[in-house]
Amino acid sequence: MINVTKTFLPPIEEYNKQIQRAWDNQWLTNRGELVLELEQKLKNHLQVSNIIVTNNGTVPLQIALKLLGEGGEIITTPFSYVATTAAIVWENCTPVFVDIHPEYLTIDETKIEEAITNKTTAILATHVFGNPCNVEAIEKIAEKYNLKVIYDAAHAFGVTYKEKSIFDFGDISTCSFHATKLFHTGEGGAMFSNDKTLQHQMFYSHSFGHIGPVNYYGVGINGKLSELQAAMGLALLPCMEEIIIERKKVVDFYNENLDLSKINTLKIRENTDWNFSYYSVIFKTEGQLLTVEKELNDSQIYPRRYFYPSLNTIDYAKGQSMPISESIASRIMCLPLYVGLTTFELKKIVSLINVNL
Repeated sequence: MINVTKTFLPPIEEYNKQIQRAWDNQWLTNRGELVLELEQKLKNHLQVSNIIVTNNGTVPLQIALKLLGEGGEIITTPFSYVATTAAIVWENCTPVFVDIHPEYLTIDETKIEEAITNKTTAILATHVFGNPCNVEAIEKIAEKYNLKVIYDAAHAFGVTYKEKSIFDFGDISTCSFHATKLFHTGEGGAMFSNDKTLQHQMFYSHSFGHIGPVNYYGVGINGKLSELQAAMGLALLPCMEEIIIERKKVVDFYNENLDLSKINTLKIRENTDWNFSYYSVIFKTEGQLLTVEKELNDSQIYPRRYFYPSLNTIDYAKGQSMPISESIASRIMCLPLYVGLTTFELKKIVSLINVNL
């Protein structure tokens, strides 16, 4: 069976070494030695000046919206994982959808201004499949209308834009360390901000509102990463070069062997050092997609319709029609991409797709 992804596991002996440290310390949570070490090593790896690791990738979105959303309207993309919109609704804000660019698949920055009202408080945009939004344009719009910018960078671990970490953009950026991601801690995530005041607020917000045992600064929740999760991250981080190299080989194979005259792929934004996080193909019609999906499934190959459906069509967040997002969502599929896919398996996947186009 070939799934759309497969969790990369570091050598068990390396994981056991990290777990042993937690056992020896008898300290399993509340930002122990392993969490602090992981944060420092991630700063170095990502070339960022700050990071707060969290217990999943959704909590950072919720914290960002709690701090910056102010219960207002949040301009966002309909083409993202459901967590992006769900976090907006969960934090008692209102999602206002803006359609996407048909090639980059990120929010269409040229359509943002017309969606702004006197209730708009922030823009929450997604770097889709690790592909950066037009951050310069979004920043200019935010400055013009005095709005905050939050980036859902769940897929963007290690991505740089114009030689700068993608996490350095926006008022707050977030990332997921879920088991399906390039870098993972089983479950986990992180949040980033270059604003010192926001860093302080984000930190106490993920720790019940306090720093230390007696100093409370405001309302908070429990968003802390455990030592056991940090152990996985510490064991995995040295493998990142290998992971990127092997995933690039898979992407290159698809690019060289799929019949790209009959299907489209994601266009990576210029000046981006991408991370090979997903390989998506966009079919001419939904019927073509469904035919290919069935043929692959019949051979025990399981791609994923991702993202589907367009989020503006979900009951609790229904918005006006988003023609491009709805069309792309109905025709896009992510192909298997992970370390360990063999050439034989890749040839089978490509052959089944090409013959059914």
